[in-house]
Amino acid sequence: MAGRVFAEAIVAYDKKDDVDAVYENPYPENTIEHDLFRKNLIDNIQWHLEDIIRDPDIDPKEALVIKRRIDKSNQDRTDLVERIDSYFLTKYSDICPKADATINTESPAWAIDRLSILKLKIHNMNLATKRTDTSEETRSQCRQKLAVLLEQDMDLSGAIDTLLKDIEEGRKYMKVYKQMKMYNDPNLNPVLLDKKNK
Repeated sequence: MAGRVFAEAIVAYDKKDDVDAVYENPYPENTIEHDLFRKNLIDNIQWHLEDIIRDPDIDPKEALVIKRRIDKSNQDRTDLVERIDSYFLTKYSDICPKADATINTESPAWAIDRLSILKLKIHNMNLATKRTDTSEETRSQCRQKLAVLLEQDMDLSGAIDTLLKDIEEGRKYMKVYKQMKMYNDPNLNPVLLDKKNK
């Protein structure tokens, strides 16, 4: 399901192709599909902001504004991943793990986060294979990279499906740790704390 919703979000972004545009989420709020659509949209807009900020001729003031947007986007992304994990925690709350159940190295939502980024890599690498303003050598390299990304997509999608099935059947259990990013907290970031105390 996540892959399908991510594909829909990518198409929605491409129709406007504008980091400042408003994008309508076609799914009802408080559904997993709504959160997945929003997740990929956040990633897609940030992807393009990262392109823009790398312009060597960018005005430093504009670059700072974009950097602040990227920082906020990263926090929004983290908050949304934790919200998606809450969905899975609720969904599997009645599952009783087996005595020998193990924990995964990452939660379902963080794996889905990686899948969202991977879908964007595939989409943009595919576009790069069709550009007419690059050399055939560059396009050939992009085709090779695209093949690897598509293989990664199959592997990661399969691994996510396996993880969810293992949780459903009690072979794995979920344990979620909040990110607790310190640099966004005015009480923990030393620079912000110093300014606050002056």
